[in-house]
Amino acid sequence: MKLIIDIGNTRAKVFAFEGKKIVEGFSTNHKLEGVKDFARRTNCDRGIYSSVAHLPEEGHEVLNTLGFKMLQLTGKTPVPVEIMYHTTETLGADRIAGIAGARALKPEGELLVIDSGTCITYDFLDGENHYQGGNIAPGLRLRLQAMHEHTALLPLIDGEGEAPELGYDTATALRSGVVWGMKYEIEGYIRRFRRKYPHVSVFLTGGDVKKLGISTKYRIFADDFLVPRGLNQILDYNE
Repeated sequence: MKLIIDIGNTRAKVFAFEGKKIVEGFSTNHKLEGVKDFARRTNCDRGIYSSVAHLPEEGHEVLNTLGFKMLQLTGKTPVPVEIMYHTTETLGADRIAGIAGARALKPEGELLVIDSGTCITYDFLDGENHYQGGNIAPGLRLRLQAMHEHTALLPLIDGEGEAPELGYDTATALRSGVVWGMKYEIEGYIRRFRRKYPHVSVFLTGGDVKKLGISTKYRIFADDFLVPRGLNQILDYNE
């Protein structure tokens, strides 16, 4: 059994994989509480992790005392795609894993992977298996925070709640502006890539995806577990 840990900006997602199948999983904090018991209970004997956050000492201690080697995904880790990005040392591990996960599900053709979390990332893999790069934009929470922090009177509101096409008060005006703006932005990227690459496969993942209501006419593959699938694929590739 393989232990797969995807450490994001706010939480860590932990999974046990058997082959290419997710057997079990849970979410925890950056101290990685519960990971040792989970790994022991699921009989994990190898694993991989990626992180876009700075782990506290407790988190590193958990990783170092699991009783088996944990591969850390970095810009130098061998992966099953060719990275064309100029600064691999600053390329987010979650972006590499997302691309690898999409390729595992779709072995041929061009891929556009859109991950809507703390930031929205847009990453492109061509038909020759070359990762060409991508873009990064602020996500839902960051956009709401920016409007609050860089104005005198706009409140900080929750991203959860109504987002009508036209806001009927300040809270819905802020939320709708962000949600609909993100929706149009993502759909604009998809349209542009489909014009250039008519057969591109679009993968959509991330915690805020369901809030956006992206049109089904774009034939999108939605997968909440694209990054852990990619980490699992990269671990197998390195073995």
